[in-house]
Amino acid sequence: MRAAEVLARCDVVACEDTRVTGKLLKHLGISKPLWRYDDHSDARERAKLVETLHSKAVALVSDAGTPLISDPGYRLVREAREAGIAVTSLPGACAAITALTLSGLPNDRFMFAGFLPSKDKARRDFLQEVGSAQATLIFYETGPRLVKSLEAIGEIYPGRSVSVARELTKLFEECRSDKAEALIGHYRAHPPKGEIVLLVGPPPDLNFNAAEADALLAEALKTMKASQAAAHIARLTGLDRKILYAKAMDLRSE
Repeated sequence: MRAAEVLARCDVVACEDTRVTGKLLKHLGISKPLWRYDDHSDARERAKLVETLHSKAVALVSDAGTPLISDPGYRLVREAREAGIAVTSLPGACAAITALTLSGLPNDRFMFAGFLPSKDKARRDFLQEVGSAQATLIFYETGPRLVKSLEAIGEIYPGRSVSVARELTKLFEECRSDKAEALIGHYRAHPPKGEIVLLVGPPPDLNFNAAEADALLAEALKTMKASQAAAHIARLTGLDRKILYAKAMDLRSE
């Protein structure tokens, strides 16, 4: 109701797609000038909007979910604030948070990491980079890439709990939780559609002591490079990869 009130009172509505927002306004019985602002809007368009904000109230609307989450709206907010213009936010549906509450995964600490890279190597590198965080990881993903991402997660984070949430708040909402291997089999047989949130539980708290970690690292160094061994033991133990790499270099020099 607050969002509808703001849309009724503002002077201009900036939006990702005028057709989508036009349907919303029609549903609410509201008629306002629509200003397209999306991924392709450049600095000149942003400057025009900021100039308009000096004399008019502008509402920024996304096609779905919360504006500014994985979209370029933050640049407009930043420049508006730099120009001394008041900005407020209306909390609403957010796929990442909705999926977290549905997944049953630990939610006292979580990391939202946006969309996974589309290329295999970049995806693997990124997963290895964030994997040691003692938190539930939240990614956005597309249907055609979901199985490949699950395969990488199963290899890099073996044994971790994974959830796939899709079409949240819509008619065919689904949240499926299992190990990556089981989810791969399901989504190969049932190719997913719609917008997807992919969640990975935190690394297990195995309480490895320093001597145990050193022993595992020394064993891994027999067949791996220092960087590979550090990444492997970090995934296994949940210990910090950078610390393990430094230790691996020390072991190599002994």
